[in-house]
Amino acid sequence: MENKILGLHHITAIAGDAERNFNFYSNVLGLRFIKKTVNFDDPGTYHFYFGDEIGSAGTILTFFPWGEGIQQGRKGSGMATEIGYSVPKGSLEFWVKRLDKYNVIYNKPSEKFGERYVSFLDPDGLKLELIESKTEDNRKSWETDEIKTENAVKGFHNITLTLKEIKPTASILTNVFGYELIDQNVNRYRYATTAVENAAIVDLVELPEEKKGHIANGSVHHVAFRVKNDAILMYFREKIEALGLGITPQIDRQYFHSLYFREPGGVLFEIATDNPGFTVDETLENLGKDLKLPPQYESRREEIEKHLAKIN
Repeated sequence: MENKILGLHHITAIAGDAERNFNFYSNVLGLRFIKKTVNFDDPGTYHFYFGDEIGSAGTILTFFPWGEGIQQGRKGSGMATEIGYSVPKGSLEFWVKRLDKYNVIYNKPSEKFGERYVSFLDPDGLKLELIESKTEDNRKSWETDEIKTENAVKGFHNITLTLKEIKPTASILTNVFGYELIDQNVNRYRYATTAVENAAIVDLVELPEEKKGHIANGSVHHVAFRVKNDAILMYFREKIEALGLGITPQIDRQYFHSLYFREPGGVLFEIATDNPGFTVDETLENLGKDLKLPPQYESRREEIEKHLAKIN
């Protein structure tokens, strides 16, 4: 098997109120709630996972809901600033009506790189985009009572990073991850990998005078890229370590195995495996229904459950 980065694996962001976050992504956007667990580094905080039916890599948006009253993040350089989702062609009118119905802040549909899109903010201020991709997207959507296949979100289209200078980050994408520059519009540079058909795009926006962003409520915490297995994961560890960048040992995240490093522009990158997947501790039918704890916290279940907010 070739040692390749297979596009985006997941994206993790920070939210405030847990139930509000759950309601927005599962009800308004119609994503499947696939896992309710805790932050492995801070078990007093939930870790929510939203995606398609099985939690396929390239569809998974995760959140640390830190609770009401947390400091608001500030968009700026050195961070991921926009999350793009792929939706079926002709579905933007449906989504504009739905955003109106739920009083979501959005901009009128526009176009970039030949694709129509609508941008909006989630309840915590995280910027998202729904994009009618010009690349065919045959991924199977998760349906709800109100959102059917012809309109439903497919999974990630792209992630946007805002940087003072794009060259060092672009070097990681091209020389290490195997991405190529495929388009440019003013100060937005579009990179993509041919290793996968979808969730394959990273946009770099260069703003030399932009102040450094602050990651808190409504911000992306890190961006995870996908590899097939542990052997390929460790291959990339060697490549990144050889560049003199600090990178973690392999970490077991229960549903995938991970490495973390901060790319030269300041964004926290993760590389994550497909294995073992989200059905390792509950059946496909029951994904997201119960609080799942990693083995190291199971003995503290009663204490942890008392601390966490109840989700209806």
